[in-house]
Amino acid sequence: MTQKKIVIGNMKMNPVSVVEFERYLDMLGKEMKKNDFEKTELVICPPEVYLTKLVDEKISGVKSGVQDIFWEHQGAFTGEVSAAMVKSLGAGFCIVGHSERRKYFGENGEIISLKLKAILKSGLTAVLCIGESMEERKREQTSGVIKKQLKEAFDGIAPGRLEHIVVAYEPIWAVGTDKLPTSDEILEVKIIIKKSLAEMYPAKSIEKVRLLYGGSVKSNLVEQTCLDPAMDGVLVGRESLMPYEIVKIAKIIDGN
Repeated sequence: MTQKKIVIGNMKMNPVSVVEFERYLDMLGKEMKKNDFEKTELVICPPEVYLTKLVDEKISGVKSGVQDIFWEHQGAFTGEVSAAMVKSLGAGFCIVGHSERRKYFGENGEIISLKLKAILKSGLTAVLCIGESMEERKREQTSGVIKKQLKEAFDGIAPGRLEHIVVAYEPIWAVGTDKLPTSDEILEVKIIIKKSLAEMYPAKSIEKVRLLYGGSVKSNLVEQTCLDPAMDGVLVGRESLMPYEIVKIAKIIDGN
């Protein structure tokens, strides 16, 4: 069975009030009533404080996820939320390894691997973010950076778990900017990811890993960032704050 394409909205630390989020859900619901995706999954990852509202809204065609978890199951870890807690609320996805987590919270390969294992153990689907900085790209280190991030993250992950992992290529220099890699550059990284995974896993297992592009994704750029390089979907940042826009992105991908 062919896996569906996937569009994931990372709302980051937005919006700032419950009222705004309820308005967002209302608009998202109205947009989804106009659309019925056959080949594409739409996942929204709001701040965890809004997760229950998203799940309870039960918008047809919309799945829920979170932007981060802690790697322990439970215990004395003030301020943290476990994958098991997220799962119990009804979410199905969790982002891990985002460049902002690496930058602002010092998350390294070891931490990301721990989180990835916890996500999989709980029965959630992991959305693993990888990507290089502009300096690394200029130094022609993209391949080495991608391979290192994958090797660290997948350390100790069994082949049977791969179908529950989505890998999102998010070049750091494209996140939150209007700079974009070309279709060929995205395709090059796609090949690097495939080759890197092939060094660790059997070919049949690798086929189950969906590869996304993320970083300044907009509806008018879907062809360049997803369709031309034959990616399995996109991870959307700021544009996910506009229901019309993220549904439009999903619609374009679903129609191809």
